[in-house]
Parts: sequence; C-alpha cells; structure tokens
Amino acid sequence: MRYAGITDRLAGLGGEKWAIHNAGRVKAAAGEEIIELTIGEPDIPVDPELIRVCHESMLRGRTHYSNGRGESGLLDAIVDKYRPQYPGITTGNVLAFPGTQTALYAVISALVGEGEGVLIGDPYYATYEGVVRAPGAVVEAVPLKIENGFVMQPDDLRAAITEKSRVLLLNSPHNPTGALLDRDTIAELGKIACEHDLWIVSDEVYEDLIFVDEDFASPLEIEELRERTIVVSSISKTYAATGFRSGWAVGPAEFCDKLLPISETILFGNQPFIADMTEAALRGTFDTAERMCRSYASRVDLITTALASSPSLTAGKVSGGMFIMIDVARTGLDGEQFAWGLLEEQGVAIMPGTSFGENAKTLIRVALTVPGDVLSEAMKRINAFAASLADARQTAAAQ
Repeated sequence: MRYAGITDRLAGLGGEKWAIHNAGRVKAAAGEEIIELTIGEPDIPVDPELIRVCHESMLRGRTHYSNGRGESGLLDAIVDKYRPQYPGITTGNVLAFPGTQTALYAVISALVGEGEGVLIGDPYYATYEGVVRAPGAVVEAVPLKIENGFVMQPDDLRAAITEKSRVLLLNSPHNPTGALLDRDTIAELGKIACEHDLWIVSDEVYEDLIFVDEDFASPLEIEELRERTIVVSSISKTYAATGFRSGWAVGPAEFCDKLLPISETILFGNQPFIADMTEAALRGTFDTAERMCRSYASRVDLITTALASSPSLTAGKVSGGMFIMIDVARTGLDGEQFAWGLLEEQGVAIMPGTSFGENAKTLIRVALTVPGDVLSEAMKRINAFAASLADARQTAAAQ
C-alpha cells in the first residue's frame, strides 16, 4: 500500500525517542523499583481553583463548538498578558491552540516548506525535529555548548545559516538544558535574523520557571523584531496543567490571518470549558510556578553537589525549566549507552542526549520533578553506576 511522504519523514521521530522512559514504565509495572526522571511532568497538582472553574464551566454548558481563533475571554486574557511586552497587541495577534505542541506544529507548517531550513539550537526539545520535518523542511543545527552554558552564540548562528534558512527557533528557558537567553543575546540573534530575513519562533512555555537572579526576556520586547516574531506558549508548565492542553500563538496580525485556516483545518477551536479555565489562570494569582521554582532550584543544588567530586560526570549550568543536562563522556560511554545501562543496573530512568540532537550525544537529561529524597537516592545510583564503569575500565586495563 502507498503512504504519504510525511510518514517517512516522521518515522522514528515520535514515541521512539522516549524508548527508555517506556522501558522504565514496563519495569515499574512488573514490580521493579524504578526512579523515573524522564519527562517534564510537575510533581505538584494543578490548583484546585482551576479545576473548580473548569468543572463549573462544563456545568454551565460550555461544552460545545468554539471557533477557529479561540474563545473571546481567553483571547482578551492573552492580550492582557502580553501587552507589557507588545504594547500594540490586539486579539488579531492571537490564536488559541490545544497546547504549545499543536501551536508549534501549525506555526512551523505556515512558515516553511519542502527543503527549507529551520535553525535550532542543538540540543533541542525532542519533538522539534518532527514539527520541522513534517512539512518537508530540514533542521539546521546550531551547536549549544556546555562551556557556554548552552546559550546560543551569535557566531555559531551565523555559521549555521544557509541560503535555505527561513526560521530561527528559540526556546528560553531551554528544554533540555535549562539555559536562559538574556535580552542582549536575543537582540544580537535578532539582528542576524533581520539581516537574513528570518522569522523568529520563540517557544516560551517555561518563562515563569526561572530560579536564578535573572529576568525573562522575549523577542517581542524588541520593537524591531515584532514583525518577524511568533511566540508559542501554554499553561502546561506555569500552572502544572500539562493534561489540559491549552496554549496559544502570538504574532503579527497578517501572520495570524494566514495561520487561521491551518488551525481550523487541524482542530477548529479548542474546548470552551478549558478556555475558561485558562482565562482564569492568566487573570488569577497563583503560586504554582513560584513553588516549582523553589523546588527545582534546590534540586539543581542537590545534583550539582552530588556531582561536585565526580571524576567522570559534569553537570551543566541551569537557569530555569525542569531539567539538567549531565555530561557522561568521561565514563567511556555515550549518553544512550549510559542511560540504558543505568536503567538496567540501577533502576533509574533518564533521557539520553541523543533524543535531543547530535550535539547532545555524550549527555543525559535528568528531570527535576521528583522530591528531594527520591532525587538524592537517584544521584547515589547514578554515581554508583559511573564508579562501576571506572572500576571495569581499570580492571580491563590491568589484565
């Protein structure tokens, strides 16, 4: 039988990247004690008030069709959220989507086609390659180096640009590394985007999860960049509401008008009762993100302290988000080998760097989303596994 080309382009870019996560779940279901540090699922619940709003909205009958752009109350709330960064914003600059992932898929589909390039910092979030390859475009990797705190460097961006480049995809705070782009760096990257007439797509889903003394910055704050910037985000991380699938895209009005038919073709609006809950989240005062920031900051400290004396493991700098990258190159294994060995030998499930790009081959990603005592035990096991590898190398060398 014949299939569309998209099935070949996306082969191996879906759930296969979470193979170790899935294997850990199978082991846990079979009764093994597995510490899961794979996915960005907050370990605190969504605020009960948001559950109440969602429930009452359903009881009021807000369970029917929406429209392609989004519910009016939600659109107004998104406009109010972004007005400090984007003074001229109106509802014509906004589209609602069921989550950042859907927004990103639609946005990229509207900007690139067959053979065109999307510049992405490598390591990158696991689904980025899929959303780029779906319309036939290609990833143009910009190396993010551990010695630079995984922050994209302007010179590295310039070196990666080709005649096919159409889009620069930014993500700050960054998944998987936790790097944060400051305003000056964004301005420099934006200047390069202007020189080469690139769109800027900014994934800002972690904007409220910053646990260092630095401010969040967005390309939307820079007037010269607004005509070419599209921001995607959602309530998934800030409000610990991952399963509600409620997000949005903010960009130039002309772009949003062109994006609307794509959105309507994919989904034709999001659920009104979830839109009401999202509006309540954006207009309310909730401490969910603040509590997560305190927890994640302490867990980063725990990990860096645990690895401080390790001869073979190096923790990357983390400024925000839900993850930390660890370089395992000196163990003699790459990230994939280390991750599978760690699961089999110590019962700890983490993500191999290869799930996030070629530049992360010697890295592993550890989620910060478990309590401190569980994370402490996980770090003991990770150090023990690394030590066992060192012992095995010494034994082999002595023979």
